[in-house]
Amino acid sequence: MARAEKAAAVAEIVDSFNDSAGAVLTEYRGLTVKQLQELRRSLRGNANYAVVKNTLAKLAANEAGINGFDDLLTGPTAIAFINGDVVEAAKGLRDFAKAHPTLVIKGGVLDGKPLDAAEVAKLADLESREVLLGKLAGAMLASLSQAVYLLNAPIAQVARLAGALEAKAQEDPSILAGGAGTPVPATDEVVADAEEATVESSTDDEPAAEAAESEDQPTEA
Repeated sequence: MARAEKAAAVAEIVDSFNDSAGAVLTEYRGLTVKQLQELRRSLRGNANYAVVKNTLAKLAANEAGINGFDDLLTGPTAIAFINGDVVEAAKGLRDFAKAHPTLVIKGGVLDGKPLDAAEVAKLADLESREVLLGKLAGAMLASLSQAVYLLNAPIAQVARLAGALEAKAQEDPSILAGGAGTPVPATDEVVADAEEATVESSTDDEPAAEAAESEDQPTEA
């Protein structure tokens, strides 16, 4: 490989490292061309799976400031450059390796920190971003429902109490005789009647509606 071609190839790998959220280093010895194509399709949208030369990958990793790859760059090497969901990419590689044991996951890097094979496996066991967002949304909706309930419950109670006092005032206007700014103190009887009306209004309204309807019916002679 000419020096210019080598430099261009290294620069391309460096860009792949820099533009990705992480990378997983694999050995694909024994995989057929068809199986490699299948693996690429399974990772599409989350990772770009590229076969690389070890010497060039080593130079690129060093240039990108990635440590811990030198000892892993042996045998036929391919790197999954993750540009989507990190967990989904790790799951895809793990599942493919289970179905095709000739694919060996040797390690990786995430946010500039090296990962060994066991850590990549743990990453694959995590829940995906979509699942976590779904759980977060559910928790937020539950909290919102609780907040609405807590806000509405006192308002409903105040409204019922106000309605009870209004009804009492219609029966006995003297309780408002104090005028604006100088309300007549509520007697125990008024308070008790208001509280009783509040409790009654919180029960089933159907019997009251039936009673009102019966009152509107003409009385037979």
